[in-house]
Amino acid sequence: MRLLFILTALIILLPHHALADIVVIVNPRSSITALTHHQIIDIYMGRNPGLADDKKLQPYDQALDSTIRSEFYYGITGKPASAINAYWARLLFTGRASPPKSVADDSAILDIIEKNPMAIGYLDRRYLNDQVTVVYTIKRQDQKEPDAELQNTQLSDTLPVTEKP
Repeated sequence: MRLLFILTALIILLPHHALADIVVIVNPRSSITALTHHQIIDIYMGRNPGLADDKKLQPYDQALDSTIRSEFYYGITGKPASAINAYWARLLFTGRASPPKSVADDSAILDIIEKNPMAIGYLDRRYLNDQVTVVYTIKRQDQKEPDAELQNTQLSDTLPVTEKP
């Protein structure tokens, strides 16, 4: 009985965000139904190859200091937010690429995605609605162990960026 009480208390005290996955979403009018892990990396790390009709998705990022942003980038690259920030600082300095546009929170992401068929964003699954399409899911519990390949590589080696035309 005491063990049951302790387990119940732990579940109640566990932060809710630790239980929900992060989902990458698009507008249903975009015709995209799924993206691969590597496509997500390409889009969010400056290599946005575009769609079949030569249109490019506009990625939107969560706030720079948000937990979900750190978890998202760790989930796709296996690298901490500090490495992602340094990566973007180098690209901005050299003029090779610009980072995704940043918004305040999950509701701002939803609002943008619902209105723009070329927008892509990510949010906590708990805030998902039926006005957007999930194209990729990052399991938060899987982030504890990134791919062995990614652990021993430089971020620039893993995520090369092509020059802007």
